[in-house]
Formats: sequence, C-alpha cells, structure tokens
Amino acid sequence: MNFRSLCTFAAAVTMLVGGTAAAQQMKLPVIPITIGFYTIQAEVATTEAQREEGMMLRKWIGSNEGMLFDLGRPALLECMWMKNTLLPLSVAFIDETGKIINIEDMQPQTDDQHCSNRSSHVRYALEAPLGWFSQKHIAPGALVEGLPNAK
Repeated sequence: MNFRSLCTFAAAVTMLVGGTAAAQQMKLPVIPITIGFYTIQAEVATTEAQREEGMMLRKWIGSNEGMLFDLGRPALLECMWMKNTLLPLSVAFIDETGKIINIEDMQPQTDDQHCSNRSSHVRYALEAPLGWFSQKHIAPGALVEGLPNAK
C-alpha cells in the first residue's frame, strides 16, 4: 500500500469512527431541562456506556444544548473528566430532588477530575457549554425541573 492509499484509508477510518460515535449519541433522547427562566435541551445518558462516552469527540454544541447524566442512584461522590472531549464545558451536579449541589468548569482534553461536593448525594450531572450556568446567574441551590425519575 502506497502512502497516498494509506492516507485515504486512514481518513476513511477516521470518518467512520467519528460518524459512528455521532450516530450513537444522536440516538439519545433529548428532553427540556428548566432552571429558573432558562431551558436547555439535554441529551439523556442513562447507561454506563452512554455516560462513559458522554460528549467525547464532539466539535460543537449549541448555546442551549447539553447532556444530562442520570446516574440511576444517589452517590456521595461523582466525578467527571474531559479526556477526548474537544469542547470546554461546565457541569452542574444535582441531587435527586433537583437541587444543584455544585458547578464546575472543565477544560477540553484534560485528565483533571471535576467532582461533586461531598455535602450531598448527587443523582445527576448536567453538562452545558462552558459558562452557561454563570452567564445565566445559576448557582448552587437552584432547582432543576424536568429531570427524569426525580423525587
């Protein structure tokens, strides 16, 4: 195989892998999540595989779009990281009643751990474009509405 053929093959594989990841993520249900006056259209990741993939390899996100990670059970500590995630994001950790526990800003392609505050059990994590929460003056204690299976 010559160099040109090898480059063409590598490009085809990259498009196939990227297309497959995007196609899998597009199958996630999208629900409106409301916090105060603001609504974000959130893809809902409920399985371990969906939560592990998260927003990896995405090159853009709409200004009012995000991803909701439903952990399925309350946990004392939940952490997120940005390995293979190309976009800067903010994440809100939310308890099972819908109250935001803490919000963390995350930089792309880092291995830094961004964790929930140990003061409360967390059930959900809502990722949004970097600064989405602060731009809308959403802070810990705010109530999130529209969460699936919230108590």
